[in-house]
Amino acid sequence: MNRKPIDLTGLNTYSIHDRFSKVTVDHFARTVGAGATVRELLASLPAQFAGVDFPELIDRLAAAHGKGRPIIIGMGAHVIKVGLNPLLIDLMERSIITGIALNGAGIVHDTEIAMAGRTSEDVGQVLGSGAFGAARETGEEVNAAISRGAAKNIGLGQAMGEHLAQRDFPYNNMSLLASAHRLGVPVTVHVAVGTDIVHIHPSADGAAIGRTSHYDFRLFCTLISELEGGAYLNIGSAVLLPEVFLKALTVVRNLGHQVENFTTANFDFIRHYRPMTNVVNRPTAGGGKGFNFTGHHELMIPLLAAGLIDRLAAG
Repeated sequence: MNRKPIDLTGLNTYSIHDRFSKVTVDHFARTVGAGATVRELLASLPAQFAGVDFPELIDRLAAAHGKGRPIIIGMGAHVIKVGLNPLLIDLMERSIITGIALNGAGIVHDTEIAMAGRTSEDVGQVLGSGAFGAARETGEEVNAAISRGAAKNIGLGQAMGEHLAQRDFPYNNMSLLASAHRLGVPVTVHVAVGTDIVHIHPSADGAAIGRTSHYDFRLFCTLISELEGGAYLNIGSAVLLPEVFLKALTVVRNLGHQVENFTTANFDFIRHYRPMTNVVNRPTAGGGKGFNFTGHHELMIPLLAAGLIDRLAAG
């Protein structure tokens, strides 16, 4: 209780004008007027953190596309549920997206969109009665496609695309799977058995699911073997697809493919360990660059698409 406050009289000081500062007014955001273009909006961002990284990612994607290199999207089902299919289909039609990897939930929601133009049941409302996931048509259509795919010795993504096209559902134009089939863009589907509602249906065939999904893992490895100079974007998958990507990358490097210099990016609501480690940091340690962006998909992905299309139009 006898201690006294320290005497600051002798503190050494210096001039702020002689000190290095990480932030100056040159880094500040700039205002934009009414009717500003996407390019002007991006140029107005503050030169700090994502304000630097986001335009750089767009430049890297534009450069990869300009050189004919692949841009592959790995995505969780939430991207579909928030309504981003039209933007992704547009990027496929422009030959910007060259491959898509989905989890099992992705094919469920995409198929429901194709069939009925709606998806995403209210789980809290139906879980208590045991009705969650019991939509008859969803189980029948998805499992039928998987069984046919196994019989034809093709991948799950291709099987789903062929099935939706054959069924000619009214909203196929809004389906990633049907659109990718129409455009010849490879889609791979990576399933963890028991995670998806179609696995509880009597039509589910575990052997067919495993056969077609393992086929797609090997096909995904082929896509990753061609990634040098390209880009891989992980959107909304916190665990499964980051793990699949890392395993595919080690497979192709083990087999002698040069995949060192490429761009990766992770988009999600919050930072997760596996995307940061398995997508952003480890894969690009020997070359290229990884980015992480935290934010809502329904805002970030439209901005990315618009910025990339605008950047490509500028040449």
